[in-house]
Amino acid sequence: MKIEIVSGSPRHNSVSHRVALHLQRQLQESTGHEVGVIALKDNIFPPLQAVITGPDAAPAELREVAARMFAADAYIIVTPEYNGSYSPAMQNLFDHFPKQHHKPFGLVTASPGALGGIRAAMQLQQFVMALFGIPSPYMLVTPQVDKKFDAEGNLTDPSFEKSVKTFVYEFLWLAEKVVEEKVTAAQGV
Repeated sequence: MKIEIVSGSPRHNSVSHRVALHLQRQLQESTGHEVGVIALKDNIFPPLQAVITGPDAAPAELREVAARMFAADAYIIVTPEYNGSYSPAMQNLFDHFPKQHHKPFGLVTASPGALGGIRAAMQLQQFVMALFGIPSPYMLVTPQVDKKFDAEGNLTDPSFEKSVKTFVYEFLWLAEKVVEEKVTAAQGV
């Protein structure tokens, strides 16, 4: 299964990107899945002009990311909270592509504040359903993210480890079941 983690902040010193790095490492070490990170700080999409219909239809500088978006079986969105909502850059990325029919999504919010982006998390569920995706009911809401992860994505607060493990378990349970069902249906079994 190909999982793309979308690190939704365009800021170069993003503290939410730390969570994306941690999740990538944990999934790579504990599963056989192919796990990538699409960091919006490195991949700036212009304001939407037209939906990209295939990797070759993307502008040359965005073709690699477009190919990864089309190839993904599942996504994890990691977004900071921006004014009580999710990252506009993250939404702009997904707006460039067709609907994500039946693709599973793990939802992660992060904030240096005490609420961890909970307001963004609620809106993120609605956004994924509007994409025709399937949001995992168990979200990872990360308060005081700057105190839980270092710049390299290492977990520095052991008390948060159980939350991360539960999120990963629940996301993988959903994603693996959905992808398996899609493969079975495609084979006509």
